[in-house]
Order: sequence, then C-alpha cells, then structure tokens
Amino acid sequence: MSEKNEQPEYAIKPTALRICDMPAQLRPREEFERVGAENVSDAVLLALILRTGTQKVNVVALAQILLSKYGSLTALAKVSAKELAKDKELPGIGIVKAQMIKAAMELAQRLTRESVGESPIVITPEQAAAVLRERARILQHEVFWALMLDTKNRLIGEPKQISQGTLNSSLVHPRELFKKAVEHSCAAMILAHNHPSGDPTPSSEDIKITKQLISAGEVMGIRVLDHIVIGHRRHNSNTDFLSLREAGLVNFG
Repeated sequence: MSEKNEQPEYAIKPTALRICDMPAQLRPREEFERVGAENVSDAVLLALILRTGTQKVNVVALAQILLSKYGSLTALAKVSAKELAKDKELPGIGIVKAQMIKAAMELAQRLTRESVGESPIVITPEQAAAVLRERARILQHEVFWALMLDTKNRLIGEPKQISQGTLNSSLVHPRELFKKAVEHSCAAMILAHNHPSGDPTPSSEDIKITKQLISAGEVMGIRVLDHIVIGHRRHNSNTDFLSLREAGLVNFG
C-alpha cells in the first residue's frame, strides 16, 4: 500500500553541504563571475538574491525548492510577499527574503515597461503586446485595457484599465471606454485583455464585445484598430498573444 502522506518533491530535506563545501565552479557567485549573468540558471540568480540559506539547506537548494514548488518565475511572481513568508513548507523564507524576491520581480517588470519607451509608436500586434506583456503575465484575473493613440499612432500615457473580470457587455461598456478616449483626445485605440489560463484564443463574448466597440468608435470618430488577447507562450506557438485583426475574426474596417 502506498503512503498517503508522501512529501512533495519540493519538500525541504536536511543537508550538511554548505556553500563553502561545494566545488568552486558550482558556487553561485563564482559561477556568475565565470559565465556571466545571462548564462546562469534561474536558481543561481535567485540564490544570489536570497544570499543565505538555513541550517537545513544551503541557498542554492533553497532557490531550487522555491522554483520547484511554484514551477516557474512567472508563477513565483504571482505570489505575494506575505504568502511566501507564511508558507510553512518554506521555513527558510521569512518576510525579509520574501520582500527581496518581490522587489527583484518588480524591478524586472519596471525595466521592461521602461524599455518600451514613454511614448512608443504602436502599430503592430507585437508592439501592443510588448506594452502590456509584463503587466498581464502575473495577473490571476482578466483585465481589459485600451491603448490610446494619437494621430501618429504614439501611445498617449499609460495603458488605461477599463475593467476587471471575465469580459461581458456590463463590464466593458462603450460609455466608459470612450469617455476615457475623449478625455485623452485620442484618435485611435487598440483594445487588449489577458487570459490567465494562458490560452489566448478569444471567446465568442470577446468577439461580440469587440464588434460593439468598433461600432461605437465609428459613431465617435475614434478608430478601433485591433483587439489583442494576451496569454502565455505555448510549445506549439511562437507567440503569447492573438490579434483578432490578424486572425480575421473581426472586421476592423
């Protein structure tokens, strides 16, 4: 009969191996120096952020346990500092280390947003996805945004969040969307929302709402150029998003 109380693969197991006892080429700092930041593993980078382990596990093992439990950096980024610190299966992660992890994740997101530029030109679906990708990847609920553009297709300010929750006509009402569009004197817009499941395939409701908003835009004299659905990159796809215009699912005029 199999044991019912088997420990998960990421469970902390005591080890006497300290960092100073590891081969020099496998120590985080030495490996970082030897091969460079871009060539070390996620576990090594995380170990450098954590700096120290515990009496039971060294810092590299602790980093590997974290990644094994959550499965990816994206999943880890979705966990709050309080949740990490309170996780009894991770006794090596207190509030200070949890805050260090979250700070590093937030810096990465801010760097990505900064690299997009203050007023980037947004014409292609990839450019639209690049503006929102880091915002969307850590969300566990749907968010609907509008990228407001001027006459030269330059982004006006930050993406405007219109609603949260599964898209339906009550959550994404033309009145709210075009009120913001008029406030920012935009000439055109690109709609976007995320699918936390990772599958960017649009639903029938997504398509229906898009058509409604295009019609409303025609009345207002504001062009709706596209609607981007952001998911996660899959093994059978080169992208993590879907453009309703490129897919031919909606006529944008």
